[in-house]
Amino acid sequence: MSIHKDNATGKWRVVYRYTDWTGETHQSSKRGFPTKREAQMWERELLLKKEAKLDMTFESFYEIYVEDMQNRIRDNTWGTKTNIARTKILPYFGKRKIGEIEPRDIIAWQNELLAIRQPNGKPYSASYLQKIHSQLSAIFNHAVNFYHLPSNPAQKAGNMGKEEHREMLFWTKEEYLKFADAMMDKPVSYYAFEILYWCGLRMGELLALTPADFNFETHTLQINKSYQRVHREDVITPPKTLKSNRTIKMPQFLCDEMQDYLKMLYEPKEDERIFTISKSYLHHEMNRGSKVSGVKRIRVHDLRHPYVKPTTKKFITFFEVFRAAS
Repeated sequence: MSIHKDNATGKWRVVYRYTDWTGETHQSSKRGFPTKREAQMWERELLLKKEAKLDMTFESFYEIYVEDMQNRIRDNTWGTKTNIARTKILPYFGKRKIGEIEPRDIIAWQNELLAIRQPNGKPYSASYLQKIHSQLSAIFNHAVNFYHLPSNPAQKAGNMGKEEHREMLFWTKEEYLKFADAMMDKPVSYYAFEILYWCGLRMGELLALTPADFNFETHTLQINKSYQRVHREDVITPPKTLKSNRTIKMPQFLCDEMQDYLKMLYEPKEDERIFTISKSYLHHEMNRGSKVSGVKRIRVHDLRHPYVKPTTKKFITFFEVFRAAS
């Protein structure tokens, strides 16, 4: 590496070489340092990162963590993780040496978060605090498992929150039919909830559906993708888990309904999304339909949980439940 001053701008520049994963050597540079000292500090941090030595700052190691993990995590999940790191973790630990952070430092950080009050005067929820701590612990675990950090100080300090287990509510068939009647004034809402209820899809799976996913001859629906809205862009990803790739048997009445719905659309292509609505739209419609029909409000996500057998956790449709009971 070398450090030079640009006489034209008065700024300092670091020129360095690096070897990529194929073994090929490249040269690059970093410009714009106001002082030579700042250029030297940046050069030192870069060397520590390349040599994976933990005498670096937390924010420098976080860059390594991002490089290692970003492509392994779903885009929407990664967005949540990076937002937590950027707003709740890096401002506190960013400039600290990662190898010098101790459990007592974690406890002091936890106490600051516990003391925060939101604009409505309430503290962060226990589940949100648990999520923040888990992200910090994940970064330290990565340093322990792959970069020889002796121990995880976040794990030693213990969590400051706990995951909240909300009571899961269900609709009876009669309650759902009342709700569905209230949805019939908006066809896209009615058909979306029909699929959610009778097939037990996740919202992302519903919003990714295309005409090609339906086979009306075999009465089946193929689930092999999920829709996410990330950074104001539509993103199609694989389903949440490997087992989420599945084929669902549809009752005849649902096949008839979906054929009617597809005819209502303007000649959709086989690979074109048929529900071009958003998750927030579904939440809004759930609120509206529950109020109009007079049934209790449940979460959209809770529509799918009655479909899981409690003994085997195998996914089945309500249609199969009713058919087996008849």
